[in-house]
Amino acid sequence: MAGRILDWLKREGGEPASPEAEALARLAAARDAAEAANEAKTRFLASVAHEIRSPLNAIYGYAQLIERGEGKDALSAARVIRRSAEHLAHLVEGLLDIAQVEGGAMTLSREAIRFPEFLDQLIAMLDLQAQAKGLALVLERPERLPEFVHADPKRLRQVLINLIANAIKFTDHGSVTLKVDYRNELATFTVIDTGIGIAPEDAERIFAPFERVGSAAAERPGVGLGLAITQALVHIMGGEIRLDSRPGEGSRFTVRLMLSQPLTPPSEPAPEAGAVTGYIGRERWVLLIDDDAAHLAVVRGLLEPLGFQVRTASDGESALAAAAQFQPDLVLCDVALGADNGWEIAAQLRRRHGAALRIVMLSGEVHLVEGDAHDTLILKPFAFDDLLDCVADQLGVEWVRAAGEPRAAAPEAPAAPSLPLVIAPVAAAHCAEIERLVRIGHVRAIEAEIDALAALAPEAVPFAERMRAALDSFDLKALAGLAKMVQADAA
Repeated sequence: MAGRILDWLKREGGEPASPEAEALARLAAARDAAEAANEAKTRFLASVAHEIRSPLNAIYGYAQLIERGEGKDALSAARVIRRSAEHLAHLVEGLLDIAQVEGGAMTLSREAIRFPEFLDQLIAMLDLQAQAKGLALVLERPERLPEFVHADPKRLRQVLINLIANAIKFTDHGSVTLKVDYRNELATFTVIDTGIGIAPEDAERIFAPFERVGSAAAERPGVGLGLAITQALVHIMGGEIRLDSRPGEGSRFTVRLMLSQPLTPPSEPAPEAGAVTGYIGRERWVLLIDDDAAHLAVVRGLLEPLGFQVRTASDGESALAAAAQFQPDLVLCDVALGADNGWEIAAQLRRRHGAALRIVMLSGEVHLVEGDAHDTLILKPFAFDDLLDCVADQLGVEWVRAAGEPRAAAPEAPAAPSLPLVIAPVAAAHCAEIERLVRIGHVRAIEAEIDALAALAPEAVPFAERMRAALDSFDLKALAGLAKMVQADAA
């Protein structure tokens, strides 16, 4: 607009713009910038709702089932709620990562994850959302999927949830399918829906931030940020994403990523310590300060059964009065307290009670740290274990724990059946080839060699089945060991 004003003035007067005209143009430019910034803010706030909808729906749906007593498996529902809440926290962090994506500064983690279990959890998280629309949510995966792969679980989960949730949103009848293939360490994820489809002219625009394509998009929540984030994350992970779609026939999003397998399966984690049941030493007093009654009830419900004496306050005045009355050992103080300021309350508590009082601030705004009256800060949302670790560190208490459940000893593997001497040389040749194929990962050729080994004689079938079981579980180390055993016997 500012440029058009200057052009018009030049055309009309034929002379350079006057200072007044230039000032008017600058004002118009400032107004345009403010309007653009306000529009961007509106789109951003709307995108937050779009991104958190899926895990929030899982939490809300399962919580209602438990409340109404309709959940058949409360423990399973609780796990879905916890995983969804964790993902919700990750998404909030992910929104803050947008700037890092644009600046190319994002880093990825590389963890060994249980691949089949990861996929099952993903489907469980989104199943309620599909059921609410009368859709079938289907997971198609091969039987011989590796148990472990290397990936950034947070980013991979974010990509797949964005695609599946988007498919559910734009599908009114039929199904949404996540098809997974894995070959030569290349994982292919295909999200297939029977929804409204996407016109060819919109296929590129749909990956642009804040784009809403098609008439149906205006009727559904969100502003299209999910696919933009998804494409950026896929590219950062070194993969590719492709869209195949026709209006009225559904869509197919395909993501290809290299997910390598660990050379050896990760060792089982050490048995977890038993649950905390109390602490050793004198009785400790804790003051909780928060204007959210639900938060006070949750933290109080965690600490009181462990033997802490807990008092609560919802504002600065009552908090200071309570602290003067019973002299707490520890204060857990929220930063945002309505009209009151948590930092100022912490400062007053420090002046009145000195350094012996331990003060822990609770906040969702890590960048807003004021003063040095507090001892440490915990970000919301937090895991109970993290809070208990902080309490133990601040008070120097030693936890009393319930006896942990010992892990059951793994059953000893049955000894490999021996092969008849008459077929040993031929069997050794097949096993030498199997050992070679294991090194290059040629699964189909390994299957053929095992079949040939089983066909040598009926007595070879049990041994071949043992090798087939190792292959089916992708225990290539065990498979190579069996092959070496046959060669050693035949030598």
